[in-house]
Amino acid sequence: MTALHYLHGVPRASGVIKAQPEDFVVIEDLGYPYDGEGEQVLVRVRKTGCNTRFVAEAIAKFLGVPPRDLSYAGMKDRHAVTEQTLCFRVPGTAMPNLAGFALDGVEILQVIRHKRKLRIGALAGNAFRLVVREVSDRADVENRLQRIQRQGVPNYFGEQRFGRGGNNLTQAKRWAEEAFRPRDRSMKGILLSAVRSQLFNQVTSARLEQQGSLCQVLAGDALQLTGRGSWFVAAAEELPTLQQRVDNHELRITAPLAGRGEPGTQSEALLFEQAQLAEETALLDLLARERVDAARRAMLVVPSSLRWTWRDDATLEMAFWLPAGSFATSVVRELLSNGASAALGDE
Repeated sequence: MTALHYLHGVPRASGVIKAQPEDFVVIEDLGYPYDGEGEQVLVRVRKTGCNTRFVAEAIAKFLGVPPRDLSYAGMKDRHAVTEQTLCFRVPGTAMPNLAGFALDGVEILQVIRHKRKLRIGALAGNAFRLVVREVSDRADVENRLQRIQRQGVPNYFGEQRFGRGGNNLTQAKRWAEEAFRPRDRSMKGILLSAVRSQLFNQVTSARLEQQGSLCQVLAGDALQLTGRGSWFVAAAEELPTLQQRVDNHELRITAPLAGRGEPGTQSEALLFEQAQLAEETALLDLLARERVDAARRAMLVVPSSLRWTWRDDATLEMAFWLPAGSFATSVVRELLSNGASAALGDE
């Protein structure tokens, strides 16, 4: 992450994130109502200092549900206070009784039935509430918050995606060179995700370095309606109109989530992306061998409902909402010189 370019320049200020779990609160937003019926049982939990998988497996064991029948929409930081929904397949209509369930750091908030199993990524986003302590330069942070509110931040994948010390990416590179092969299906998914995340970050950072912005449309760019997954190609004759829509945050310019299939870009934008990935043949071949389909991801994310207050000159409270797949560390990184590493959790 240290090699990636900044949208607002290298921060001057330092600060302390997660001095205590209550300083980092994450509230999952699924974005849809519960059905109230069905064979899936959704359990809304608040957990403090706990790993998502550990909590899910503890509840599954209490309910007598095998691990294959538990799921969740996403992993949440361990060193934080987080609310999220866990899902368990429990056929029938009777509501399981979790009154006797007890686990340090875990509170059951709601239990309700639902028709569909929760899938990874099946959420609208997450709301964050952060306390930053020992801020060394209030003026610089204040200025950056105002700019982030207007202009957003690079939508980089956070260091969590790459494992401790970047080990996931290291293992993936060994796999690409056929010096190692993961046997576990879950581990394969983690390593392939690390590869795509690294390549996305690489292209996004290069675009930012070249243009000083993530909002300058090139001919052939793949553009998304903000908040949508599909994209369309920017035709040269439409660039003035499309540029205005990007400037108004109606559209986002995307970078590749590499894989097999059409890249999504054409002409100038395609040549730019190919140049950035020209030396990544082994990783691209790995994704193709493992039949990972190509996709696109917005290079810029603008935090919604960003607001902040100062308890004193060195203590900042801030809150914002990010869509699914975006990282709070990408926001903190643009604020603090030590932001990305300080905000990391174990998941």
